[in-house]
Amino acid sequence: MSSTPEEVSSAVKDGIARLGGGFMLSEQAKEAANTAGTGGWAMYMLGRGGVLGDVDPDVVAAAFHFFPPESVRKGWTKARAVITPAAAVSLFTGACHAWGRRHLAEAEGLDRLAELLEKAAAGAPVAGVPLFAGWRAVPLPDDAPARVTQLSHVLREYRGGVHGICCVAAGLSPLESVLASGGEGNARFFNWPEPYPDVTAMKATREYAEAITDSRAAAPWAALDDDERAEVVPLIVSVSAVAFASMTGA
Repeated sequence: MSSTPEEVSSAVKDGIARLGGGFMLSEQAKEAANTAGTGGWAMYMLGRGGVLGDVDPDVVAAAFHFFPPESVRKGWTKARAVITPAAAVSLFTGACHAWGRRHLAEAEGLDRLAELLEKAAAGAPVAGVPLFAGWRAVPLPDDAPARVTQLSHVLREYRGGVHGICCVAAGLSPLESVLASGGEGNARFFNWPEPYPDVTAMKATREYAEAITDSRAAAPWAALDDDERAEVVPLIVSVSAVAFASMTGA
């Protein structure tokens, strides 16, 4: 049974988020921060955003969307004082690879999944998603576990960028989006200062933005043919399950 690009976009979003984002706050990322001497959040800001170049932190905040600009500026400036963006990207990418090698070693179908993810990423447009464009340009590793993890991160950045656009179009500010999706705990995680507004009336709007994201973030999966789309969904589901089991010891 064939799946539409929109159906694939919805079906794989959680798996792509796990495979592409699991490394960001991992032990491997902490090791990268320790190597650089930046601290964890500062490495996150410079390592993730460094693909945009040696830019003003507000440029990075614009691309990150859901973080308060002052938090991005603080982290970027702290890390930039001790390491270049290019070097931070290299360390952050290394953490991505190390995480994949650690958690996907027992997964099956990685070579094929890497082929499909690379085709999907190559076929996606770059308009409005600068982090995706920057990360897609980062050279890929040769081994399948690391390759799948990096490509998942690239595609995660695509959906994240599109989601920011959809939230703005729906009339949600970044803070409102964060609160409506995960409550005050989510806002604290993103380092938004209190007090927080009541967004109870905005939850339906947030759900609408998520639904529109499923549709608008389908472009990478439109690059695959019907058979490939039918193949990629169970592969992502199974590989992300292996990653989850490895991370939790299940």
